[in-house]
Amino acid sequence: MTFVRIGGVPHHVEVTGSGPVCVLSAGLGLGWFDWDPVVPLLAPTRTVVRFDRPGLGLSGHARVAPTARGEAARIGAVLDAVGLGGRRVTVAGHSLAGFHAEAFARLYPQRTAGLVLVDSSVEERPRTLLPRGVRLAGARACGAVLGAVGVPRAVGPPLRRLLAPAPQAWVYGFSRVWRAALVEYATYGDVAIELDALRREFPLPDGVPVTVLAAYAGGSRHWLTRQRTLATTLAATFHVAEPSGHLVIRDRPTDVAEAILTAGPR
Repeated sequence: MTFVRIGGVPHHVEVTGSGPVCVLSAGLGLGWFDWDPVVPLLAPTRTVVRFDRPGLGLSGHARVAPTARGEAARIGAVLDAVGLGGRRVTVAGHSLAGFHAEAFARLYPQRTAGLVLVDSSVEERPRTLLPRGVRLAGARACGAVLGAVGVPRAVGPPLRRLLAPAPQAWVYGFSRVWRAALVEYATYGDVAIELDALRREFPLPDGVPVTVLAAYAGGSRHWLTRQRTLATTLAATFHVAEPSGHLVIRDRPTDVAEAILTAGPR
């Protein structure tokens, strides 16, 4: 377990294994441990880096709201802080973090060896309904009220165990985790809009393999269609993890590991 300071915030980082580097970023409100089933499948041949965004997992309180550029820069800063800044990496993002991973590949092509989007968020026509300041104020106020009345401590760990069991569910008893998740949710549309703009300005690096791995649990195929369209837009290889819910990194870790291994250096 390592803590590095980035932008004045302690970031929890785990580095495992050896070989070419891959960096793993989990979805909205999730923690480093959600990648636990995948890491042993990668570590024999890869240096695996995973981290908690500010407020989440074991990292310190978030000081600023997320942006696509900011989260892409954070991935680079984490790699720099653990001494891997000079290596080209395969970057994998799950759900919301798919936005961050793609932004990294576009903004730092010289640092990117591969891109894997694991049931990534998709917004074909991103938009927001309320001003960013209003949404941020509301999310922070909601987080403060919930923390003041003890909701995170009382509800967080059992709710997390119900939705996706994990020994580290206790981290959801911290108010900062709830606040960070609420702020990520409140700024989701902003990040989607920003990534849409980055796609028009910064192409994905030539020759870098891109993989879209979609989850499918046997229900509506509309989500698969959207994921397939994303793969077409990015000229990516498309795979389906089936059967799997949205938390593919826990439901189908072998599929996720294979996507990462084949997208990166041999």
